[in-house]
Amino acid sequence: MSLEQKRLGLESRIAESESALVAFSGGVDSTLVLAVAKNVLGDRVLAVTAESDSVPERELQTAQHLTKTLGVKHRIIRTEEMSSPDYLKNSANRCYYCKSELYAKLSKVAEEHKLSHILNGINLDDLGDHRPGITAAKEAGVISPLAELGFNKQDVRDLARQMDLPNWEKPALACLSSRIPYGQPVTPEKLSMIEQAEEVLLAEGFRQVRVRHHGDMARIELPREDIPSLLKNGLSKKINRRLRKIGFQYVTVDLEGYRSGSLNEALNMQTCNAENGEKVIR
Repeated sequence: MSLEQKRLGLESRIAESESALVAFSGGVDSTLVLAVAKNVLGDRVLAVTAESDSVPERELQTAQHLTKTLGVKHRIIRTEEMSSPDYLKNSANRCYYCKSELYAKLSKVAEEHKLSHILNGINLDDLGDHRPGITAAKEAGVISPLAELGFNKQDVRDLARQMDLPNWEKPALACLSSRIPYGQPVTPEKLSMIEQAEEVLLAEGFRQVRVRHHGDMARIELPREDIPSLLKNGLSKKINRRLRKIGFQYVTVDLEGYRSGSLNEALNMQTCNAENGEKVIR
């Protein structure tokens, strides 16, 4: 199916909703869904963004700017996943509890505004990773039009570029809790340290950044081609000093470079060992 065919299918699928609430993170996926919804539904669409300790402040500001640019009504709601013991203990299905909380809140907002459907920005590539939040979306009856129409991440970027969406090149983003290894509790203090550390690197011009929290150690992930820049002109010493000031005792750089969902690698290894009949230590 060509990109044009997918675009027409996306417009048709969203038009069937008649009215919609879009779960809007400010990323390129949900921005594309929101922009198309605005085009086909007009004022019968509302963007809703979640505010919590696991969402960087800069992302809320970005979401606000984008909705103004698109001319879409926008609400920011506070989600309470940090009050859930199941979320805080950070098991492998942590995201399920977060998204269940989110979609429960979104359902109430949709009912309040008499909006018939909730849409999200899940695309086809998301289905191939460990994403417990997708289960929560299905249970809540949330529609994922990009995945339904076969949009992968590149399709999303290509169509967003065609539509002149300002964030078509924006790097993928996951919540701050995803920087904490499974089994290590999520705390507001850790999330704050991660956000501050990533802001340090973003301020130095790096666009795709992850700072993984391993107790007193920060593990920096950057695209492999960006790693040499980190080691030039004393920048690594500057960043090390600033991250130590935030509270990390040790700062390291992952030589494999950035890869989405790197903390899922341990889960994949456990699955592989189990399939091979090996004893898995949990």
